[in-house]
Amino acid sequence: MVTFTDGLVWTLITIGQILLVLLPVLISLAFLIWMDRKVWAGVQMRKGPNIVGPFGLLQTFADFGKFLLKEFTIPSSADKAVFVIAPLVSTMLALGAWAVIPFAPGWVVADVNVGILYLFAVSSLGVYGIIMGGWASNSKYPFLGALRSAAQMVSYEVSLGFVIITVILLAGSTNLSEIVMKQDGGFWNWNFLGGGLKNLPLALVMAPMSMIFFISFLAETNRPPFDLPEAESELVAGYQVEYSSTGFLLFMLAEYSSIVLMCGLISILFFGGWHPPFPMEWASSWPSWVLNLFYVFVFAVKIVIGFFMVAMVKAIVPRYRYDQLMRLGWKVFLPLSLVAVAVVAIWVVYTGGAA
Repeated sequence: MVTFTDGLVWTLITIGQILLVLLPVLISLAFLIWMDRKVWAGVQMRKGPNIVGPFGLLQTFADFGKFLLKEFTIPSSADKAVFVIAPLVSTMLALGAWAVIPFAPGWVVADVNVGILYLFAVSSLGVYGIIMGGWASNSKYPFLGALRSAAQMVSYEVSLGFVIITVILLAGSTNLSEIVMKQDGGFWNWNFLGGGLKNLPLALVMAPMSMIFFISFLAETNRPPFDLPEAESELVAGYQVEYSSTGFLLFMLAEYSSIVLMCGLISILFFGGWHPPFPMEWASSWPSWVLNLFYVFVFAVKIVIGFFMVAMVKAIVPRYRYDQLMRLGWKVFLPLSLVAVAVVAIWVVYTGGAA
């Protein structure tokens, strides 16, 4: 029989697990934003943030403080309730997606069997925060930016979905922890090489799929060179142009949280998640908590490498036109991912690749 005390203990433990995930994620976002700015500055041969704190490391915290202290203004013609709720919806959904991300064996808030489906549901709902923010502002620029963003996110969710299906076929599971466990034993077992030496010919399919996933999540998160909803020459800052202070901060927090989440997801799906590139039999004698901390470190390094690639793309690739963006998604990525699903399915059926 479950008592009130048992329920209270479970609630407190769950809240503690959530905080153990959210606090490091939020703190790391500050330093990743600093890294994003420094990479962009380095490519352009300038210094970037270098005054506030050592090497400018506290610049992002100063910016956060500035946003919190500024006045939160609401346009007189805006739908005030929806205007306030929109950034909250975007941020809650972006942070809520971290619930199913495994950082090490057993180190996950909700180890559900349909983790990938949960991420699909949350990412699909994320577009509502953007649409609400653009519509509630009652201005043509935010509204057009929200329409662009919604069309862009929906378009690239299709190719993302088919790419993820190839991974599900290889792993035989939609549980993210199981997908990572199937890639144990060295980088040759990672999914971008087909998920094992017996599946090595599939590397010709899975390696391009990992690249399509990377490019698609750039478009999914409105990241350059696909930041058409925020094109300065056309839509100013897009759907968030009427927001200031905390509202703008929450939208930015949601965007960067989604980017880092996608960097972690591509690591989980294609690059072994928390597994290092080489087997670690010599570490089998370590205490489990020490080994798990090492796994978390490996996973964090992979996320940082992925974010560095995102920052480099922002710095060196020119912005696409909107027609080019849609052509790439519907006429290139969609057919390629469909063919990849068919090829991987045939391979799994005739070779037992998911066994």
